[in-house]
Amino acid sequence: MSDGRVVVVTGGTRGIGLGLARELLARGCRVVVCGRSSATVESAVAELAALAPAGPDSVAGQVADVTDRASLAALRDLAVARFGQVDVWINNAGMSAPRRPLPEVPADVAEAVVRTNVLGVMHGCAVAMEAMGSQADGGWIWNMEGFGSGGQMQPGMTTYGATKRGVTYLTESLVKELKGSPVKVGFLSPGIVATDLLLDDYDGQPEEFERARKIFNILGDRVETVTPWLADGILGARKHGAKVAWLTTPKAMGRFLTAGFRKRDIFTPEPEKAAV
Repeated sequence: MSDGRVVVVTGGTRGIGLGLARELLARGCRVVVCGRSSATVESAVAELAALAPAGPDSVAGQVADVTDRASLAALRDLAVARFGQVDVWINNAGMSAPRRPLPEVPADVAEAVVRTNVLGVMHGCAVAMEAMGSQADGGWIWNMEGFGSGGQMQPGMTTYGATKRGVTYLTESLVKELKGSPVKVGFLSPGIVATDLLLDDYDGQPEEFERARKIFNILGDRVETVTPWLADGILGARKHGAKVAWLTTPKAMGRFLTAGFRKRDIFTPEPEKAAV
């Protein structure tokens, strides 16, 4: 089935963002992605264009700095110029900080994480609201939750968790602010996904990663497992304030109960199936 909606995915050149772009294209959407360098944007657009069922003209990309509202406005304008409007805006771009005590997180790193994860989402919401508010059929804005969104706390996660808690507050506020308008807002919660962002948390801490890996292999998943489900949830949502959550409490409990009977390694790619 061809959906036809125009979707902007920030941070859509790798990880969950790139996976979402692939799945949305597969469902007939027209997709615009952004990244921090021309090389990553060009690479992602080429990959997506080769996979797009509707052809390469259904994909566009642009370098954008999510911490700069004017840069995101230019991304929005590209989508409108290319495809006529913006139906869905996904604030996916994010940064992590090393899992270390707060004084050990360099000030410039902490500031970059806050700017990207909080200001980046604020700016994305603002430019999307400007466009969608004037569209007869409005549109959807989706904000990406993460560790800390639900109040979770863990040593070493102060910087990242505080930003994700802020994103949840921002989204909840917009649900109230936009009530009755044609613009809808939702929460995306992918759970634990094996991406560079997750691995970067343990940069220079191989022993810590090996300890955490056991839990990740119980609760986590690969990008290609999670993103098709997220894409269906995004396109199928109808209620303002909807939440699309992959790792629910019942699912997590089930994973722990069956962990002794299932061998999983989300960090090793699955072998390709031989052609029949």
